[in-house]
Amino acid sequence: MFVNGQAMSGGSLNDALAEASLVGRFKTAPRYRFFNVRDEFPGLYPVDEGGSHVHGEVYEVDYAVLREKLLPREPRELELTVIELEDGSGSLCMKMREEYLDHPEHIDITSHGDWRLVQPN
Repeated sequence: MFVNGQAMSGGSLNDALAEASLVGRFKTAPRYRFFNVRDEFPGLYPVDEGGSHVHGEVYEVDYAVLREKLLPREPRELELTVIELEDGSGSLCMKMREEYLDHPEHIDITSHGDWRLVQPN
């Protein structure tokens, strides 16, 4: 599971991954837009043009942890999908739901590519 926000090491949702194994730091293929949602969490969204890499971490997560601990804590603006990593492999990940993309409180942070660089204190 690729995580790019509060579920990363040190984030407020990382405890949901306590039973998961950190595989390492990765980045996506350069085909995603990245958004700051209400200064609370990030969301990525696949695009054909104008995308970039998003930095994050990959965890080996079993379905029970995903179903019982992580997914119930994800915000309504996000949904589970499969994304492409830089090396061409795929990974589960949360992405922005299309109906939330044009909300005025969502700031495009694609040029930063890393939630840790823009996360409010």
